Amino acid sequence: MKIKDLKADENFSLKPDKIAARWGVIISDIREQNLNRQDAIDSLFIFTNQLWEFMNSRIEEGLIKKYSDEEWVFPVRGYGPSAIGGRNGSGYVVGGFDFFDGSTGGHPAHDIFIADSDQDSRDDNTGLPVEILSMTGGIVIETRKNWTTENMDIKGGNMVYVYDNFTNGLFFYAHMENVYVDVGDYVSPGKPLGTMGRTGKNAFPSRSPTHLHIMYVRSYDGELLPENIYSDLINAKIIY
Repeated sequence: MKIKDLKADENFSLKPDKIAARWGVIISDIREQNLNRQDAIDSLFIFTNQLWEFMNSRIEEGLIKKYSDEEWVFPVRGYGPSAIGGRNGSGYVVGGFDFFDGSTGGHPAHDIFIADSDQDSRDDNTGLPVEILSMTGGIVIETRKNWTTENMDIKGGNMVYVYDNFTNGLFFYAHMENVYVDVGDYVSPGKPLGTMGRTGKNAFPSRSPTHLHIMYVRSYDGELLPENIYSDLINAKIIY
């Protein structure tokens, strides 16, 4: 059953992993081009509205909290704004990016680099993996944990999508080595999502320094449009 055919009041009777998993149905059809653009937008409009209402109901019940942008944290433990690629956030390039067309170009994201000269996904200074932290609060709506070099067509590698119920937007964390969280998990700012890695078509080759690729898209009536979070990264709390 398509997401847009589901009744709006069903969301309150579902477990977090059930309603969050609805994203997977829609995004799979988008990636496989089984939905035309308008149907995809309509489906995401209903999904984000229902998820917003679901999260608000849990807040009213005292089960979770909504975190403002003043509580957000830098998404790479032990690092801060100086690790962001480019000059003053110049790595963020919208270009021709279209969320609903995977063939479009652009780089509406920021890459955050660590010291990893031997490319073993370990910090040169500590010899330890570097944790990726949830920048915001919200709920996990998608993960990938099984990327291998046989999947070189998959750009993001192991990754996590988090729906942020403060902005009605989605945070995408890509190129991870390990993923700790599952679909339906609630997260707060600073919650470990996994560890930085070199998974994915663009991160695995030796030409690519080890980094986190973080992208944010906000829902406007189901249209997912990228927004630059550079200022948020600059102002985020650093966790060591």
